[in-house]
Amino acid sequence: MKTVTIIVPFYNEEESVNTFFEHLDKTLNELKEYHFSFICIDDGSTDSTLSTLQQQQNARDMEIVEFSRNFGKESAITAGLDNFSGDVAIIMDSDLQDPPSLIPELLQKLQEGFEVVTATRTDRSQDSFFKRTTAKWFYKAHNSFSDIQIPENVGDFRAMTSQVVQEIRRLRENNRFMKGIFTWVGFKTSTVNYARPEREKGETKWSLSKLWNFAVDGITSFSSLPIKIWTYIGVIIAIISLIYALIIITRTLLFGIDVPGYASILVFILFLGSLQLISIGLIGEYIGRIYMEVKERPIYVVKRIHKKES
Repeated sequence: MKTVTIIVPFYNEEESVNTFFEHLDKTLNELKEYHFSFICIDDGSTDSTLSTLQQQQNARDMEIVEFSRNFGKESAITAGLDNFSGDVAIIMDSDLQDPPSLIPELLQKLQEGFEVVTATRTDRSQDSFFKRTTAKWFYKAHNSFSDIQIPENVGDFRAMTSQVVQEIRRLRENNRFMKGIFTWVGFKTSTVNYARPEREKGETKWSLSKLWNFAVDGITSFSSLPIKIWTYIGVIIAIISLIYALIIITRTLLFGIDVPGYASILVFILFLGSLQLISIGLIGEYIGRIYMEVKERPIYVVKRIHKKES
């Protein structure tokens, strides 16, 4: 029998815990050839998520990793993979937008010889127009800047062999962008398509600021091209400035000093100043990430691991 470990992060999901396991059990009970275990990460929840998980623990082979505070989903997934032991790891969300009914297809693909099977969202109509549009822009920007091409509309919902998990564990950077890490390690990959359903209960924890920071982390974690671009921009502006200077000098020699032009010079100075501020900000983003890495702080802090009482 193959041991399949399902890794699920939870953050203030008291309303969805029981519903999630109810739907999950309907699917898993039909897969008699596998032994299923669970690693649930309580990512610093402030509601009754932990106590509800402990109630569910009585009915299944489950380990609960309790964080000392909220460290974020990327850290929670990392903790789940760090505590994984088995043949197959499946990562999924608890909001049922990663449908449990897809698990048999994921496992079937692994049986066919693939080492990673990702779930691709073919229909995101349940997401807002703003979220769909910004997600599309993000994937285009990231894949334009980075050598690591992240498949569009692929989230964290996936199945992986133990070998893949072992390689992911070796990547210990603090600024974690798991979609990029999953792609970076490679391995033989297949996809399963699905239509993304609505969240059944609870509310999304992704605010606009969190999505923005997530996008910046994604682009800067796997590409240095954004910072290199400013070298080329600087060269182009220097050439334009030199040409403009030659024009001004020629006009002055031929026609004398031309007092009008104050507005154009002011606009040009403000334009250059804004470019300099943007470039300094971008450099700061990379320096900030270097600063976080050299401190070598742990990716997360575990308060307690709750194991099922025998």
